[in-house]
Order: sequence, then C-alpha cells, then structure tokens
Amino acid sequence: MPGSKKIQGDSELSPDEIQRYARHLLLQEVGQSGQRKIKAAAVLIVGTGGLGSPVTMYLAAAGVGRIGLIDPDEVELSNLHRQIVHGTSNLGNRKVESARKRLLDINPEVQVDIHKQAFGEDNAEKIAQPYDVIVDASDNFPTRYLLNDVCVRSGKPHIYGSVFRFEGQASVFWSERGPCYRCIFPAPPPADLIPHAAESGIFGVVPGVIGMIQATETLKVILEIGDSLIGRLLIFDSLAMRFEDIRVKKNPRCEICG
Repeated sequence: MPGSKKIQGDSELSPDEIQRYARHLLLQEVGQSGQRKIKAAAVLIVGTGGLGSPVTMYLAAAGVGRIGLIDPDEVELSNLHRQIVHGTSNLGNRKVESARKRLLDINPEVQVDIHKQAFGEDNAEKIAQPYDVIVDASDNFPTRYLLNDVCVRSGKPHIYGSVFRFEGQASVFWSERGPCYRCIFPAPPPADLIPHAAESGIFGVVPGVIGMIQATETLKVILEIGDSLIGRLLIFDSLAMRFEDIRVKKNPRCEICG
C-alpha cells in the first residue's frame, strides 16, 4: 500500500496484541503479517458524527496504529440516536475529545490524534499529509469536494460514505486506480437545494450500516485483499433492505483527475 509506514516505532505484535487480535490472526487473508500492516497504517477520519462513529470504533478495535479525528463540533443531545461513539456524559464536550476517550477505552494500543478545527482549504493538505487513507465521514458538500481533491493530489485512497433519510451510499475513490468523486459528481448542487439532517431527518441506523462498510473497505485497502468498491457505487435503501451496486468509470475530462 502506498505510503505505509511503521507507527510508534515498531509494527511487531506484542503478546497482548496477539491475544487481542487472535480471531484476525486465524484468517489466512490477515494473519500476523496482515495485522502488522493494520498496526502500521495511519487513517484520517474527517467527521466524528453518524458515519465517523462506527468507522472510528471498528478501526480502533481492528488495531489501526494511528487514527486521526477532525471535527470542530460539540456533542449535542440530538446527535445521540446515531452518533454512537458519544454518550450522554459527553454532552457539551468536543466530539473529537469524546471520541478519543471512547477509542482508547476500546483499544489503548492505538494512537489517536485529534484536530478540533474544520477541515478547510487552509489546513487540509497539512492535516492529511501523515495519513495513508482518508475516510469521508463528513456531512457537507464543501468538505466532501475538498477531501476528494486533496486525495487526488496526494494519490491517497478516499473512502466515501454519505447518508440521507433512509438511504446511504459508499464507494472507494482512488484516482490512480479508478474514478474520483468528481468523475461522478462534477460539482456540488446549489446551496439552497442541499438538505440537512436537522431539516430532513435521518434514520439512526443508516449511518451505522454505511460507516461499517467504510471501515470494511478501509481495512481491505490496508490489507490489499478482496474486491474493493473502486469503480463501484454501493447504494443502500433501508426501507426496502436492498443494496444496488452501480459501476462507475473514470471521466477523462474530469477537472481534477482527468
């Protein structure tokens, strides 16, 4: 995997880690060599809300050695029906601080970096630089497009997810191997047409489903196993309990990766 590095000086597994990841180590596709890859990986999750909650918890549990969290918001009561990394005791606290505490309780072996600011034009490149994989757990189009562009310029895989009411989408965008987000959605919709969860609502379990798919795809990219969602857009309809898998192609005229 491009950009992989050792985290905390050594990616060898300790006796405690061998016991913690015992069920991973039994898998031929993972084993000790794969678990060391997971430990050596660095993943940035942009957003610690509905999508970021399952992504961060499963990556921490899996043993990703370095996890970066970026989110400027505080925990609110209306978050708790879907943002399961946070609890009632964390109301009013910074989301990244709340999430870090939970992740270190899940797995004290991981390194958790926190960034309390928004992911913006002035800091995106610098914040993303140390990480191998970038996970889009954001809730707005400006961040989503900026994240895509940073990943294209740096050649990093971009694990995409989004949710709306009872539906969700997931994909893996990696311009070196397939399309980027702009190949499919060249420009954001007009601001006055963009719905927000506070206005349209969100079925609380949907971010959990999409977030777990994002965590799965992140680990597959790190391990270089299976068939990833590169070149595929997975659409989930919770009411019909149906997944639709749509093939997507690189746009040779894409303004960012074409």
